[in-house]
Amino acid sequence: MRASAAAVWRFCQRKPLGAAGGLIVVGLVLLALFADRIAPYDFDETIAGARMRPPSARFWMGTDNLGRDVWTRVVFGARVSMTVGFGAVLLGTALATLIGVTSGYFAGGYDTVAQRVVDAWQSFPFLIIVLSLMAVLGPGRLNVILALGVAGAAGASRVIRSATVAVVGNPYVEGARALGCGHLRILARHVLPNVAAPIIILATIGLGSAILAESALSFLGFGVPPPYPSWGGMLSGSGRSYMYQAPWMALWPGAAISLAVYGFNMLGDALRDVLDPRLRGTTGGPIR
Repeated sequence: MRASAAAVWRFCQRKPLGAAGGLIVVGLVLLALFADRIAPYDFDETIAGARMRPPSARFWMGTDNLGRDVWTRVVFGARVSMTVGFGAVLLGTALATLIGVTSGYFAGGYDTVAQRVVDAWQSFPFLIIVLSLMAVLGPGRLNVILALGVAGAAGASRVIRSATVAVVGNPYVEGARALGCGHLRILARHVLPNVAAPIIILATIGLGSAILAESALSFLGFGVPPPYPSWGGMLSGSGRSYMYQAPWMALWPGAAISLAVYGFNMLGDALRDVLDPRLRGTTGGPIR
């Protein structure tokens, strides 16, 4: 426990922006987990006589055109964004790791076929792929996670494949093969631990992109359907329609999106600097 606390303190001293990003991420996760207790109202509760009220002591972020508390809806929107972000990144990272590690390890014809499929997948714009998948699957939180996870796996698999190729060329992998170790054991004991750092970095940085993509889908009407709030949906619906009469309806969801993306990007950049030996200026040896 003391060693972990010391490591966190060193991280905060070396990377203050990364620590600030981590604090933002922790705050958003807590909002998502305890939204029912933090929010003063239900996310779809209409408050009598409180239509388009400006921010005040009672309504911290004002109310919308239907008399719903904006702070409450932003808090519940964090649950949607965190669920979609972590779910999409978990799925996409798992697929990217499977494709990248196996492609870089086995090489040969399998690598050629897998990389040509990845090339074809990357030739389509990301938004076109996601919109096409959502048009087939339909709106919904689970469908958004599936679409974003599958669409984001191709690019990450290239980075993981490159790291795998570098690891496979090390002598200790050849030594494990000479001792008769099977492919599964080599992958689990020698390859995956040495490519864990880029996988963690890709996942952390990808969280901000996933949240931004979910907000874009909700803005276009392909995200989580109403009445459940999402930050992009709040911007697209009443926030855009009543922007001049009640600017806080669009200001706070947009600020939440910006804050979430900033937090994850700063944390991901800091983790990259800390975990990548080439960037931190140390000679972190491989795990043998």
